Amino acid sequence: MYDLTGFQRDMLYCIAALNEPSGAEIRRELEEYSTAEVNHGRLYPNLNDLVDEGLVRKEKMDDRTNLYTLTPLGIELIEERRQWEDTQLEDTAINLS
Repeated sequence: MYDLTGFQRDMLYCIAALNEPSGAEIRRELEEYSTAEVNHGRLYPNLNDLVDEGLVRKEKMDDRTNLYTLTPLGIELIEERRQWEDTQLEDTAINLS
């Protein structure tokens, strides 16, 4: 999945789960999942990296707020990752039996 960090991958999953979320909504979702605080200096540069990679589309809602959606490439990467995870877990379950 490109050279994404785990944090960036988690961001893709949050964007997929929410309907055109703002950065603040993505931050809240990430903080619910993790005990780590997600600050502005970590969130927005990573969102911009995902936009630059063509995985996320950013659209202005107003002067202060942007909305984020997955691009077809972003959706494809999530689907590939989920298939890979399923395969890994199936193999693990077989080996543990």
